[in-house]
Amino acid sequence: MSRVLSAISEHARSRPLDAALVGRRLSLSWRELVSEVAHAKAWLGGLLAGESASRPVAVALDNGPAWVVIDLALAALGRPSVPLPVFFTPQQRLHALTDAGACLLVRPPAAATSPIFTVAGAEVMAELLPFAPRELPLGTAKVTYTSGSTGAPKGVCLSLDQMEAVALSLVEVIGAEFAGRHLAVLPLGVLLENVAGLYPTLLAGGCYHALGLADLGFADGLRPDIGQLTAVVEALGINSLILVPELLRALTAHLATTGLRLPSLQLVAVGGAKLSPRLIETAQGVGIPVYEGYGLSECASVVALNTPRAERTGTVGQVLPHLSVTMASDGEIIISPSPFLGYVGAPAPSGHLRTGDVGTLDDDGFLALSGRKSNVLITAFGRNIAPEWVESELLAQPEIGQAVVFGEGAPELCAVIVPSRGDLRPEALQAAVARANAQLPTYAQVARWRGAPPFDPARGELTGNGRPRRGVLRETHQAFIDQQS
Repeated sequence: MSRVLSAISEHARSRPLDAALVGRRLSLSWRELVSEVAHAKAWLGGLLAGESASRPVAVALDNGPAWVVIDLALAALGRPSVPLPVFFTPQQRLHALTDAGACLLVRPPAAATSPIFTVAGAEVMAELLPFAPRELPLGTAKVTYTSGSTGAPKGVCLSLDQMEAVALSLVEVIGAEFAGRHLAVLPLGVLLENVAGLYPTLLAGGCYHALGLADLGFADGLRPDIGQLTAVVEALGINSLILVPELLRALTAHLATTGLRLPSLQLVAVGGAKLSPRLIETAQGVGIPVYEGYGLSECASVVALNTPRAERTGTVGQVLPHLSVTMASDGEIIISPSPFLGYVGAPAPSGHLRTGDVGTLDDDGFLALSGRKSNVLITAFGRNIAPEWVESELLAQPEIGQAVVFGEGAPELCAVIVPSRGDLRPEALQAAVARANAQLPTYAQVARWRGAPPFDPARGELTGNGRPRRGVLRETHQAFIDQQS
């Protein structure tokens, strides 16, 4: 049986009236959460009668208690789920549904005539899908799609044991005492928030707050209202968050500018791209207890994490206890044993995963990242440079919101930079680049840069978790990149 579901049942027995799951207008106790999951399980089970147990159910809901209850109900049914992130384009959503062979889609009601079912206070509907079944690896509990580096997301198949092993490891290394009030800031359709936020909170007996993304200030995903997010964290006394680097930068800048502080925060985990130690220091200086981590969808989102118990600046933390990391001769990070079941429609993987990431592992088990093997630039002077390193220094400057660095075969590096605010003058950005360059050796400094509008996932310039699609951005700015001083 699911260890998360077992933990929920135990909490319902030992402290049935304590708050377990909170939304905008709804608060469920542990006892009520058990009841809601059973209710949704019965509804879904009736709809799926006659369908093969291996056929997955897709979920396309905003953050909220209903998303959580549906996810848990599918786990209780032993039915694979396909979470669809809210930022997916219609084409990406259709690809995920067809690729996984989903038979049912749970989503908001489409029209007044749609059959409505109420889950955790929210109205939802279930749409039968016409797609042909696909053969998924035995034991698949979740098929997760990231927008990756191409327009067609790849389906990563994970077992319940693999996901819950990550969640249990996180509770072990962080400590159950940090399971207070966790707020979902990332979309629950993103595996990182699902596995590293929701499941550990439920296992450890914390209270999970799942508000709609617009309630947090994310009505415009490209221009989040950090002031609104800060107000929610303060009002609810939130203890923990999971952020991507761009949100950490925005929150840090907001607190630095306003002088506000969030004393209830005890742990803010950040991953998704390389962080500059200076950004971490700046965030800590305004009271954000930030801890850098690292992971991949193929490892159920988390491989290593700095924690309040064990932290080393400049690393992404110690490897989680259920995993083993070795380094190839060229520095590539190799993870075992069997972190995932495989990709949809692909042969079963070997027992280890070659990540494509380059780094080092010290004697104390702390992992440090250099960048992606495929992204390494070789300049005209023969220098090998990981662009993520240079970008992390640029992004540590409050004036810079987004940045991508180029320079393959060139005598100098150049950068495309998005200012953090629309009213910044070029001189301010030039000063920010100069400060970043002061932290870098001469061969890795940015010689030229140009300003650009915000990178947009709808234009294919960003992956869903905010990483730049370098190929697309290179094509857009090719004329600038080909210039030389």
